[in-house]
Amino acid sequence: MTLDDDRAVRCVVDVDGVPMSALVRDVADPRAVIVALHGGGATARYFHHPGQPRSSLLNAGAALGFTVVALDRPGYGGSGPDGAHLASPRRRTELAYGALERLLGTGGRGAGLFVLAHSAGCELALRMAGDGHGWNLLGLELSGTGLRYHPLAEDILGNGEPGKRPSGLRSLLWHPPRLYPGGVALGLRFAGASPGYEGEVVAHWTERDFPALAARVRVPVHFTVADHEVIWRNDAGAVAALFTASPRVVTHEMTESGHNLSVGRSALAYHLRILSFVEECVLAGQG
Repeated sequence: MTLDDDRAVRCVVDVDGVPMSALVRDVADPRAVIVALHGGGATARYFHHPGQPRSSLLNAGAALGFTVVALDRPGYGGSGPDGAHLASPRRRTELAYGALERLLGTGGRGAGLFVLAHSAGCELALRMAGDGHGWNLLGLELSGTGLRYHPLAEDILGNGEPGKRPSGLRSLLWHPPRLYPGGVALGLRFAGASPGYEGEVVAHWTERDFPALAARVRVPVHFTVADHEVIWRNDAGAVAALFTASPRVVTHEMTESGHNLSVGRSALAYHLRILSFVEECVLAGQG
């Protein structure tokens, strides 16, 4: 199996009347299952960008023996039409776990579940990590988030109109363009309309939700910040300090990288680093 062995399958399953969609790359007898949660305004394609097989988390994970599920978060993809009814955090968590159960069926699950999330997807990831829902949780990776906005983002976000994406935000999300393959920075191949509830999530993320949810996590945590991140400040130490119940917290600054780590030129290096951490979590669980 190689990084160019591209066999991801798009699946849609019914979870209590809500169609949940995902890209799935399963392997026989997996080391573990990785669920990947995209950020705001994106879809599962963020982790498996068309035409960029070496950048695909699904391809890299499968090549190293992991089943990977890139889930369209509740309110995106198949569940987009139901977005207005998914304001309940508990409901979103149940839908994510329900989708995993149905997508994997009787297939192998290995040592357990590792949760990886980017940007706005970190909110759901932390809720899933705080409530294992019967799964053996191995660990957690977060990126593209933080506790304080970068000064450039503060200026733009502070001047935005309610309910509208502020002018100039896109340029920060894809800064600097040289760190992304040609055409990828437009994000059009994996774009998705954000559900209304995300406005509430963003409004309370840094002061209320992030600290409270992080304190409930009892598995190893890996936190990645890009060295060219201009949405969030590089406050990895402050973020790590939130995980007071975690047995191990690792922080890493990813060089030559911007906000969108999984589609940048350094995507393969980033994914291999996280897959190494997943393997460490698997081994720790066996000890």
